[in-house]
Formats: sequence, C-alpha cells, structure tokens
Amino acid sequence: MSELQDLTAAVEKGNRKEATRLTQVLLDAGMPPLDIVESGLVPAMSNVGEKFKKNEVFVPEMLIAARAMKEAMAMIQPLLTAAGIKPKYTAVIGTVQGDLHDIGKNLVAMMLKGANFNVIDVGVNVAPEKFLAAAKENNAHLVGLSALLTTTMPAMKTTVDAFREAGVQTKIMIGGAPITQQFANEIGADGYSPDAASAVDLAQTLVA
Repeated sequence: MSELQDLTAAVEKGNRKEATRLTQVLLDAGMPPLDIVESGLVPAMSNVGEKFKKNEVFVPEMLIAARAMKEAMAMIQPLLTAAGIKPKYTAVIGTVQGDLHDIGKNLVAMMLKGANFNVIDVGVNVAPEKFLAAAKENNAHLVGLSALLTTTMPAMKTTVDAFREAGVQTKIMIGGAPITQQFANEIGADGYSPDAASAVDLAQTLVA
C-alpha cells in the first residue's frame, strides 16, 4: 500500500502533519494498527538510525523524526491497548544519580519506542534503588543507564552492583559522552552504545 510507504517517508522527514494524516487514512482503510506500526513507523526510525550512523542526518533530524513517529503512535496506541496488544519487550531508562542531563536519554527512549519497545522513562538523577524497583515492577527485559558527567560514572557501577546483588538478571546497557566499552566491561554492564541509533541495535541484540 503506497500510503504505508508515504507514512514511512513522512516520519523520516519529520513531517508530523502528514504522518498523522496518513496514519488516519490507513486506519480508516481498515489496516490493523499493529501493521501500521511494524510496516510503517518502525522502518522509518530504523532508516533514520542507519542514516545517523553514516552521518547523513544528525541529532536534530533524529529528534524531529522521533516526534513525528510519537504523534502517529499517539493515534495508534489506544487501539493497540484496547486490542490487548503490547510491545514484546520493556525497557527502563534513566540518567544515573547525580546527573541531570537528559537529551541523550530522551533520544534513546524515542528510538526504542520507534523500535516498538515499551519504554519506562524514570527520568534524571535516578538512584540505583529506583532503577531496581522500576525494573521489578515492570518486568523489564532491559535497563538503560545514561551519564554525561565523568563524576557520575561511578553511579553506573553502583546501579549495576545493586542489580547483581539483588539477583535481578535484567540486561543492563550504558551510554553517554564519557562512557566506553572498556568501562562497561569493568563495571559488569551487558553492553555499551556510543549513540542512540546503535543503542537500538544493541537493545534488540540483548533481548533477543
């Protein structure tokens, strides 16, 4: 259906008005809401992610595309909920204790939603106990920890340790400007991602 391809293109361009119009057209035509998500919206964010990795688009373009997807999803979500359809995987994401930066976290959250994850955003300056409680409460498959300050990197280790001590086997991925794969290895995290697009690939690998 050409409208589906047009929807993908509209989301990629960040055209919110066109994305919502086409979503309504597809719903009115009787297309199952989940098909619109899986065949229209998810490919759009996947394409944007690939372009980002190749430096063909940058953070502003990713944010604009994610907002277009978010508005289309707002139309579809109630229908999915009413039909009892839920995303297959749940991720808890937040910025660690002592750190108030959220742009990177927000971008990863939007990209994960675009990949059809149920995302529980616990915000910024999040204590290890709060991450742990949210993961347990939501039966999370994945926890994402973000930090922008080198001074808050130890809070990542404290959070990972809290999960391990509690015997919670949820996969933990970390990211942020000062973070490296070596640091992820040192603190026992399950994975590290340098950017939002790669974070989605990593998340899908970790939960698979």
